[in-house]
Amino acid sequence: MATSDTAIAVQNLRKTYGDTHAVDGVDLEVHRGEVFALLGPNGAGKTTTVEILEGYRRRDTGIVTVLGVDPGRPTAAWRSRIGIVLQTTGGHDELTVEELVRHFARYYPDARDPDDVIRAVGLDGKRRTRARHLSGGQRRRLDVALGILGRPELLFLDEPTTGFDPEARHEFWDLIVSLADGGTTIVLTTHYLDEAEHLADRVGVIADGRIVAMDTPQRLGGRADSEATVAWTENGEGHAIVTAEPTRTVQEFAARFSGEIPGLSITRPSLEDVYLRLIGEATTTNGAQRS
Repeated sequence: MATSDTAIAVQNLRKTYGDTHAVDGVDLEVHRGEVFALLGPNGAGKTTTVEILEGYRRRDTGIVTVLGVDPGRPTAAWRSRIGIVLQTTGGHDELTVEELVRHFARYYPDARDPDDVIRAVGLDGKRRTRARHLSGGQRRRLDVALGILGRPELLFLDEPTTGFDPEARHEFWDLIVSLADGGTTIVLTTHYLDEAEHLADRVGVIADGRIVAMDTPQRLGGRADSEATVAWTENGEGHAIVTAEPTRTVQEFAARFSGEIPGLSITRPSLEDVYLRLIGEATTTNGAQRS
């Protein structure tokens, strides 16, 4: 149920293409000011769902509000309140960073100062560089600059760091964190599970057009309550046990070894482990239902 704290509210969203149920009864709520990551394999319904939220694709049935407006009936005023950074962009390659930002600023009634935006995305030293000469990471920063020019309340990021090297990805993460800290609501789609874990307040997993799990990255799919693997080294050999009480186990080992435990490590299922399990279970269940 939508409230004043709700940026996105979706109930029983459905979209079909012939016999294919691309989105099959999705329920979703995104709170204002949070970073929400939508995860799922290719063909799961992520892109269709997000395009409906952005107002670029019509739904078959369901109730959808984005910033209090039905995106199926978008207005210019509503579009000025959202920002969209697509997975791939092109064009305007001969214009400089500064020329592009200043050009697109003219489309908004209350645009941010172009100089402030260029500095905010870390391109101050590239303002006179033509877009075609920017690196992949720098081009992505430019995309974000164009996406936030209109002071969006809600920003959609589609696979924002695909093809980035590790350093560029972490720099980009810092930028997203700063936007979120400033109060921007962000909806992120990504195939990088570490990215979702680092950035997202909550994640939703979609498979076969349905949301199969939704929680914080730490608690998704019962992750926080999963048994832990405690590993250690003894007499030159590695050992490991799986336990629901890792703290108690470590305390017992500490007493046994009179302090430091050789080669100690404690691990729980990673977000990737949980994600793969959820996708596998959903595929098995839906396959059985349809057979």
